[in-house]
Amino acid sequence: MQQGIKKTLICTLLLLFLACTPGITAAVAAENSENGALAGTQAGTQAGTQTEGLQSKGEISENILAYMQAVYLGMDLPHPDEATLSKAASTYLGQLEQTKGTVLKIATPNVVKSASLIGDYSLGIFAHLSNPPLMKMDETGKLVGQLVDRYEVSENNTRWTFYLKEGLYWSDGKKVSPKDAEFTICYYGEKTPSARWINDTLESSAVSEADNSVTFKFNKPYTRINLEFATYNILPSHVWEKIENPQEYVNEGPYVGCGPYFLKQIDLTAGKLVFERNPYWKGQAPAFESVEIHFYSNIDVATLALENGDADTYYKYASSYPYPNIEQLKKTGKFDFLEKTNVGLIFLGLNLKEAPLSDRAFREALSYAIDYEELAALEALGYGEVPNRGFVPPSMEYFKETEKLEYNPALAKELLQKAGYEDRDKNGILENKAGEDIRLTLLVRQDYARTAELLSEYIEGIGLGIDVKNVDRDTWFTLKDDYQYDLTVTRSTPWGMLMHASWGSGYFDSRRSGQGVLHNLDDPAFLQLCDELLATTDPAELESSAHELQTYYAENLPAIPLYWNRVVTPFNREFEGWYADPLYGIYNQDTFVKVRKSTA
Repeated sequence: MQQGIKKTLICTLLLLFLACTPGITAAVAAENSENGALAGTQAGTQAGTQTEGLQSKGEISENILAYMQAVYLGMDLPHPDEATLSKAASTYLGQLEQTKGTVLKIATPNVVKSASLIGDYSLGIFAHLSNPPLMKMDETGKLVGQLVDRYEVSENNTRWTFYLKEGLYWSDGKKVSPKDAEFTICYYGEKTPSARWINDTLESSAVSEADNSVTFKFNKPYTRINLEFATYNILPSHVWEKIENPQEYVNEGPYVGCGPYFLKQIDLTAGKLVFERNPYWKGQAPAFESVEIHFYSNIDVATLALENGDADTYYKYASSYPYPNIEQLKKTGKFDFLEKTNVGLIFLGLNLKEAPLSDRAFREALSYAIDYEELAALEALGYGEVPNRGFVPPSMEYFKETEKLEYNPALAKELLQKAGYEDRDKNGILENKAGEDIRLTLLVRQDYARTAELLSEYIEGIGLGIDVKNVDRDTWFTLKDDYQYDLTVTRSTPWGMLMHASWGSGYFDSRRSGQGVLHNLDDPAFLQLCDELLATTDPAELESSAHELQTYYAENLPAIPLYWNRVVTPFNREFEGWYADPLYGIYNQDTFVKVRKSTA
């Protein structure tokens, strides 16, 4: 009789628990159909514990669900007393109530233009929260596992094996498998132009369910795979294998994800992404029920959202909060600021395929025409500095201290004259070696309009003609790839500095392709340096080759860095736990599981 009452009580508590915990019921149903009732109860126990806000999964599952399961099935297992059960249940339900409806809001000017997870650049970045890559970069710049516990590399750097973490589940309840990782990497290589390097270098792949691993074998040494795999969003193969053209595939939500949150809704009309907690997430539980990304086509409107209290933080990939707005935001008294040295930089890209920029002497003279201190002061407002000729910023591993760039227009004119560029017809514009006036085309997007104005003044100041061509983003990609420019203002993102052989090499290597790269350098000496960096993991060899590469930049100037800067991110001081890595700033998984209401 007593046992029957206890069973009834346990069943009632279990139903109450399930009713308060969306996702557990689904887990139980899914696993019951595949593995039987007991397995389903266990899976439901594990999955359900992740929907709580703060308490760990062990406290919930072991103290409540496991005990309920044991008693109801008549299993003779040790169990906690009624006071422990009551306290655990009370704590759990209280935390559910505390986090119910809680939202973390982010304002961004990174506009999502299409509900295509792979086809839209900005959406792909935001989807790191729902579909995390295998690897991630920690706060110090070290590459560590995100969906993997560890990885192994063969002695010749051609075979990479990644061991997935246990207990990873998609938001539809299915377990994350090595097949998902293998499928994703091959899928990107086959279906997306920017990842064609995978098709070109991947010789074979294999999965092992026994040790939960996937192995990729490449046809040549490739030491940067761990970095490359910190960027590709892992996809559920059971969903995406049916999608033939991912670049054009559109879905307004939900997208199945395996992170702490999944992408629930894409509302392009309202300019909003909504991420909800993954009911099957088994890692550290996030404190917010949902995360909202509000995107604005105008940076000023995005900053106004913060000032008005409509957003808790600001994020623009590889960029700082606008420097002119920092003081205004400080005056609200509602925000603190996270400041990090930028791994990327703003630079002047050069068309090395055509004269006069193909002439190293001309590039050398041009470098002295630019007032770097004025640019840093006006553009970065105290958060920037004059860069070195070696291009690479000091935040990079194996940084080499090369000579600072210098503003010296008199020397610029002298060097141009020595190189054979003279104003023979006395019209105020220097002529090239064929006797024609030199008029340089400066190709810029709207983001760099002010920088272009300053550069125009500097360049005209040494006797060169210049025509500024303002274009939109898509036109810039087209004209840049067709080499229809002489100069262009662009930037290196943190990923851009690290991709390919690292240290900015991916922007210049003519063998590379992609929207942001210039692929303008086919010098055998440069290409050999890239190949040496890609073929070794030995720290001493890496440092030596990285230093050689920076020396090459300093001597040959395939691009001219304009200024180094710091990334400033404001955040609502009511929250604590903000975390920034060099690759994606605050937009990383660690931030979204650590940020919570401040206890101060």
